[in-house]
Amino acid sequence: MQRRCRHCRAADGNLPLCLQPGGVPAVHSGFLGFTLWFIGILYRIYRTFAAAKQRYGTMNSENKIPSPLVSLLPITFLVGMLFATIHTFGSDALSGGSQVSLLATTALCIFIGMAFYRIPWKDYELAITNNVAGVTTALIILLIIGALSGTWMVSGVVPTLIYYGMQIIHPDFFLTSTCVICALVSVMTGSSWTTIATIGIALLGIGKAQGFEEGWIAGAIISGAYFGDKISPLSDTTVLASSVTDTPLFSHIRYMMITTIPSLAITLVIFTVMGLTHETSGTEQIAAFTAALDAKFHITPWLLAVPIVTGILIARRIPSIITLFLSTMLAGIFALIFQPGLLLEIAGDDNIFKGIMTTFYGSTGLQTGSDMLTELIATRGMSGMMNTIWLILCAMCFGGTMTASGMLGSITSVFVRFMRNTVSMVASTVCSGLFLNLATADQYISIILTGNMFSNIYDKKGYESRLLSRTTEDAVTVTSPLIPWNTCGMTQATILSVPTLTYLPYCFFNLVSPLMSIFIATVGYKIIKKPVNNPG
Repeated sequence: MQRRCRHCRAADGNLPLCLQPGGVPAVHSGFLGFTLWFIGILYRIYRTFAAAKQRYGTMNSENKIPSPLVSLLPITFLVGMLFATIHTFGSDALSGGSQVSLLATTALCIFIGMAFYRIPWKDYELAITNNVAGVTTALIILLIIGALSGTWMVSGVVPTLIYYGMQIIHPDFFLTSTCVICALVSVMTGSSWTTIATIGIALLGIGKAQGFEEGWIAGAIISGAYFGDKISPLSDTTVLASSVTDTPLFSHIRYMMITTIPSLAITLVIFTVMGLTHETSGTEQIAAFTAALDAKFHITPWLLAVPIVTGILIARRIPSIITLFLSTMLAGIFALIFQPGLLLEIAGDDNIFKGIMTTFYGSTGLQTGSDMLTELIATRGMSGMMNTIWLILCAMCFGGTMTASGMLGSITSVFVRFMRNTVSMVASTVCSGLFLNLATADQYISIILTGNMFSNIYDKKGYESRLLSRTTEDAVTVTSPLIPWNTCGMTQATILSVPTLTYLPYCFFNLVSPLMSIFIATVGYKIIKKPVNNPG
């Protein structure tokens, strides 16, 4: 008896394609085979949902909320689309394929909501508009960071930091030092993005010169930067998490130390062991690298004035956009003073104005005697951020439609059912936060939704609000850079020029924090239940 192919079975009773004369067996392998398999999965999900709707009903007739199973359909579709896109385009997936995948999933979500649940288009339009409006500041910061990275490099600020840093930081403790330095800077700045875009780029160059893999270096940079972003009173995510859960700011920060300090300690131990066992580059290679830097750039301590002024502006709590803009302009002035020859090389003629403008907005490629150094000092300016901005806008569209359709709330309601004790309460919050980070692609939206969804539940069960605020940050803030299509994941990968999946395994602080939150809940340390007033 011949077996019928489940992927290309004919609907009209004829033989399936693979058994017909002249059939194409190639449909069972390669990308087309995967596509057919994925369509088959979606069809079976549809049949399951249709049967469930006929038997039980999939929505509340008054609230018009899709069931959790239906709500998972866009997520399943998005994962399949992204898998196919990355498989096809590889590192060029962010140049358009991932954006189209997000928009296609957005369309599917809208279709399901409008066709089966009568959710009006105005609800989707309003949710998308609110989401996009919420990230406008981040988009402006991204553009300025693109200009800043170009001017800091061409002016010689980053090369000077690398030049002196290679002479100070011992290779055996480089990863540990990198994590600690980024943590301190991020605590002072309150911004992981600013930390990574400034000192992080310099440390990446030092690490490459010392022979470390870029995944390890980026992991140390991001681990330290998000430690500071998580506990700094200047951090917008820290303030947001405490505000949403109605927790006093410094009470929230002190309570986070219980999970944050052990997570950082484990991270530093791992980086220290790695540094001590790693075979770093010989002193000859480091000397050659520093010599190449000195030959290409005018290295002078005067260039350190740019990061010093930037630090002063941050310490005075000047808004991030103003601080980054002034830092960019100052670096541009220093480029004109100290590196006029490089600006002429970038311009390709004698027009120095063209060179400095290109440094702000365009790509630059300065040739050196070292291939690694040439790659390191290449910049992309503001234009290099456009793919990331495009992707963020598409991600906000997807997050808005998931929210407007009620699918996010429907899925997260599943986690609520498992809240029977402290451990399950914290674990459900962690899982919900992670899911929201995946689904909404934005940490701010995820923090707000997580806090709003669980605030009443924690209060009714007698738990302090600071437990919710801490768990929210453990689950959302630190995991956002680990998701390739999340705004943070896209931004850090763009700034460091290291793919998200390359640095993900080495972001130990970000990986340990959610687990530490659940572990502390298991131990029960400093978790206090308030007396619950039962109506008598």
